[in-house]
Amino acid sequence: MSFPIKTCVVCSEEFELKPDKPGFANRCPACSEPESVGSGNRPEDGDARKANSELNEARRGAIRELLYRKDS
Repeated sequence: MSFPIKTCVVCSEEFELKPDKPGFANRCPACSEPESVGSGNRPEDGDARKANSELNEARRGAIRELLYRKDS
């Protein structure tokens, strides 16, 4: 049983689409590797978390004001 031959949308090389292949079905294994791990989800420190919390609170307040204000 042969596997279907696909063409990678990134590098235009042909590859066999095998079952349980990680990544996207239209990308070759080399192009579907994950991006650099260093810039991913890293834990935030207390100051950054507080700043994000304050920003989210301001956003929620602005949306609430736009939705529920009375037009005079």
